[in-house]
Amino acid sequence: MKVLEVITAEEAGFCFGVERAIEMVLEAAGENEELEVYTLGPLIHNPQVVEKLEAKNVKVASSLAEIDSGIVIIRSHGVAPEVIAAARAKNLKIIDATCPFVKNAQKYAKQLIDEGYQTFIYGDEDHPEVQGIYGASDGKAVIIRDKDDLESVELKSRVGFIAQTTKSPESFREIINLVVTKVKELKVFNTICNTTDVRQSSAKKLAEDVDIMFVIGGHNSANTTRLAEICTATNTPTYHIETAAEIEKEWLSGKNKVGITAGA
Repeated sequence: MKVLEVITAEEAGFCFGVERAIEMVLEAAGENEELEVYTLGPLIHNPQVVEKLEAKNVKVASSLAEIDSGIVIIRSHGVAPEVIAAARAKNLKIIDATCPFVKNAQKYAKQLIDEGYQTFIYGDEDHPEVQGIYGASDGKAVIIRDKDDLESVELKSRVGFIAQTTKSPESFREIINLVVTKVKELKVFNTICNTTDVRQSSAKKLAEDVDIMFVIGGHNSANTTRLAEICTATNTPTYHIETAAEIEKEWLSGKNKVGITAGA
């Protein structure tokens, strides 16, 4: 039987923000057995982790309307300020597990708006993190997916930029390099998490050195999907999977070195 060489990326797996959120949820569930514990949306985009939390009586609520009493945990992606206000109005106990890096992005979004900048958020409009940052701007920021979106926007003289924390630093730089030539004043807060950059670089480096890559993480996880895209761009066959059960034997035919990385 052929033995494969399996190499794991030097930097992979849950980031600080996700690990922190999981710890906070487990602590809340363990210390409040008499209360219902909910996360507002899946804590992370990883079905296996969500299932394990549900086994500890942590329920997932898609909205505050589903929660009458108990504890509501704000996931690492964060939420808009009005969601926090609504939870308080319902007299729910709030545990805020928003990632500190996401908190910074929210803070800077509000700051840019307050200072009068035309504010842009580089991110995925439907991603919960971006929705929370947008809410922090009081709905005044403009969300762009890529530099092509800028073509339909009339740039003002004073422009401010922030980014979804899991976005590609390289793509963000391309956008900033384009904008800086078109405006009088540009204020940029680099809100991309350093862990994201390190994990993406580590995944790319490994993908260039192996015959096949497996990227492990939720299929609906933005950061895991991005890792898979980066690995695919190296022309190494890449598969985004959640569990080993998804692996098909023929994928490994003729392969010697297998690379593995994981998202949050």
